[in-house]
Amino acid sequence: MRTSLLAWEGRKYLRWALLLGVVSILLFGSQIGGGAQPPNGGTWQGYVLGTIGALLIVWLSMLGVRKRRYASTLGTVQGWTSAHVYLGGILLLVATLHCAAQFGWNVHTLAYVLMCVLIVSGFYGLYASMHLPSRVAENNGGRAREVWLAELVDLDTAIHDLAEGSDAELQGITISALDMTRLGGSSWQQLSARDYSLVQLPGGGRPVANPEQAVVIDHLARRIPKAQKTSEAELLNELLALFGRRQVILHRLRRDIRLQGLLKVWLLLHIPLTVALMVALLIHIISVFIYW
Repeated sequence: MRTSLLAWEGRKYLRWALLLGVVSILLFGSQIGGGAQPPNGGTWQGYVLGTIGALLIVWLSMLGVRKRRYASTLGTVQGWTSAHVYLGGILLLVATLHCAAQFGWNVHTLAYVLMCVLIVSGFYGLYASMHLPSRVAENNGGRAREVWLAELVDLDTAIHDLAEGSDAELQGITISALDMTRLGGSSWQQLSARDYSLVQLPGGGRPVANPEQAVVIDHLARRIPKAQKTSEAELLNELLALFGRRQVILHRLRRDIRLQGLLKVWLLLHIPLTVALMVALLIHIISVFIYW
């Protein structure tokens, strides 16, 4: 469904956006050589382009409202979203022609910058919604996150039970690897998918980094050839297999958290930026009427 947003009803809104772009260019071009005043937002053409841009911004901001009005008959949500994408993109051209690319340290330029950042965040949201869900599904292998978490709990229980029957050194490193595993964390840690897990190695001292369970797995692998009893070697092999599976699951979970975060993080910018743009736009319009 999301991929079809760009092709909704034969790309009808793309044609609308292109038509609006052509009209805006012709309107802007009518200022050139037509009088003593150079193209700017204060000509009648500039006012018309500004009005079109302001109306577009207000309409585009209504998409969230339309999504929540399930009984509305004013078009489908998919149609509104398709129009939102195309008309939101052409807004950049309309606004640039409105101000004739004249910028300064003022609220007018602030509104323009907010609009540009908002449009870029919207394009990122479009890309994320079209491409990331398939990567999430591929990463999860057809299983929900809760299923992976349940298997991780079972693995941790099995490792803990095995470790209780081992020597103090092996018990210390395996239990510490379980206790000091980090999953999730701050927003940056989730989006970067970096592993900040730790493990306490034999000999005391500060815990060391254990990314992707690599340190504890390496320690177990190096101990197997040194095992003096068959039962000890079997125990180490079982722990190695369990930690290997744990490594795979933790990697999938971190990647899932990262991809889900990338799907949603743009909204943390898009929605506040929409509010900020509406405020800046209102100030821009009021100041124009007062001072111009």
